[in-house]
Amino acid sequence: MGYGRLGSTELRSPGDLNPITTSNSSITINKKSSKLKFLLIFAVTLIVASGVSVAVLVGIRDKSDGSQAEMSHQKPSQAMSRACSKTRYPDLCVNSLLDFPGSVTASTSDLVHISVNMTLQHFGRALYTSTDINNLQMDSLTRAAYDDCLELLQDSVDQLSRSLTSVAPLQKSNGQAVGNNNDVLTWLSAAMTNQDTCTEGFEGVNSKVKKDMEDRLKDLSELVSNALAIFTATKNDDFRGIPIQNRRLLEYDELDEFPKWLSRKDRKLLGAPVSSIHADIVVAKDGSGTVKTIVEAIKKVPEHSNRRTVIYVKAGKYEEDNIKVGRKKINVMFIGEGKGKTVITGRKSVSDSVTTFHTASFAATGAGFIARDISFENYAGAGKHQAVALRIGADHGVVYRCSIVGYQDTLYVHSNRQFYRECDIYGTVDFIFGNAAVVFQSCNIYARKPMPGQKNTITAQNRKDPNQNTGISIHACKIVATSDLEASKGSYPTYLGRPWKLYSRTVYMMSNMGDHIHPRGWLEWNGNFALDTLYYGEYMNSGPGGAVGQRVKWPGYRVITSPVEAGRYTVGQFIFGSSWLPATGVAFVSGLTV
Repeated sequence: MGYGRLGSTELRSPGDLNPITTSNSSITINKKSSKLKFLLIFAVTLIVASGVSVAVLVGIRDKSDGSQAEMSHQKPSQAMSRACSKTRYPDLCVNSLLDFPGSVTASTSDLVHISVNMTLQHFGRALYTSTDINNLQMDSLTRAAYDDCLELLQDSVDQLSRSLTSVAPLQKSNGQAVGNNNDVLTWLSAAMTNQDTCTEGFEGVNSKVKKDMEDRLKDLSELVSNALAIFTATKNDDFRGIPIQNRRLLEYDELDEFPKWLSRKDRKLLGAPVSSIHADIVVAKDGSGTVKTIVEAIKKVPEHSNRRTVIYVKAGKYEEDNIKVGRKKINVMFIGEGKGKTVITGRKSVSDSVTTFHTASFAATGAGFIARDISFENYAGAGKHQAVALRIGADHGVVYRCSIVGYQDTLYVHSNRQFYRECDIYGTVDFIFGNAAVVFQSCNIYARKPMPGQKNTITAQNRKDPNQNTGISIHACKIVATSDLEASKGSYPTYLGRPWKLYSRTVYMMSNMGDHIHPRGWLEWNGNFALDTLYYGEYMNSGPGGAVGQRVKWPGYRVITSPVEAGRYTVGQFIFGSSWLPATGVAFVSGLTV
């Protein structure tokens, strides 16, 4: 129907690095070799460490000699069978757990630890073995997809490592638990999303590299799914955010100006005028700052710092290559001089033979990332199709008073927990997409005029597994049409979203919708795909586009009437923002009241 994805480039794919074509440059090779050596050491260390962990956990219980021959003839215990029955891939669950010493005598709680540990080891091996195909000839798209996978495997290893530490019996750091149940659920969900993004990057690629990577990545997504299911099944509460009518509302202060997961200092930073802020690094194109480019500023940020690093970006248009706040650069705050004044821009698109992930003008995966008073844009244009302006995979990421401008795939809310407040977001097809647990509050969401024959879809949420805690919540926002669309809205219908994956989840609450929204509200992805399993909800929306009388009749769509059910998708409950947002200094409402 002339709409949506474009043949082999339709599926989105991950990546943090610039597209790299094959080159004879010794500098490029040396840089690659150094990075690969590090990855090898990292992966081997990881495999050894997780092996030691499981030995400590179950070694005392395992009274057999642990020989491989005996292990291959073992039968699953009742605890193992019970745990694996809760998973989506029970045969893989049983077989993979049986490979671990002591698993047949392990308790249910031990099996949580073992399943995460075993999954971590598989990811470590995949990362280790994937490095040996680096020197194969690759075109730019294949190279981009390959580099994406290496980057995402590292991210997943980090998330699984933190999860393993958190679920280990009595495991604490400095007397405090390393992570709570919500953290573990988030990190496991993100690891699964990373793996899906990695494999999707090779869609449209037909090469030996693709086949080699498929062999190395086999079963990884399913293993994370099983670990997530086993973990979820051991908890009394429903951490997935699936509506349960008798689940009580979390306590919160309706009048609290800032979410509680931000420090007092961060709250002051987000509320303070620019003139009063002392920045660690100042970016200015005219040379009046610490550095002239954003890439230089990011290089100066210390790795794994618990201290907030403030980067002030003076007014100007910044178009640079590979602007990325990586996973090691945590607690970074970018402050600009305002929307339209400080502009970070780019023009990469899938038409350049790179993955969708590679197209981002700006990307951030380091936990605790904050952006304030900046415009992010991708000016590739509607004809270039997927072209990301901003991609966020940072846990506890916050974007405040920013403008995010593009056409198709403008904002990639890739993974982890995110919050957007008072932002302007512009686009056409699937322009808010991804698999984060994300809340948009008091934002303006603008549909633009698309290409002839296209339909606008605001969201494309890609929750793949019912145990993931992910979804898109749009709360107290304005859903409007830009002036060019307003003049021809009868020819270009706009829909609230369409289901990218089987368990797609999106909710609009207490938002005002313009008359450019089609009366059906939602659009199919492909026939009946996901219509039974998705969760699309609307609660007390207003405006001409908010009328629900002619909405779709899909089994997974619902008009929410209960404030208890709607409360599941507020900041306080859906992203558990009451525990971390206040420290950022971003004003927010924890519950439904605005």
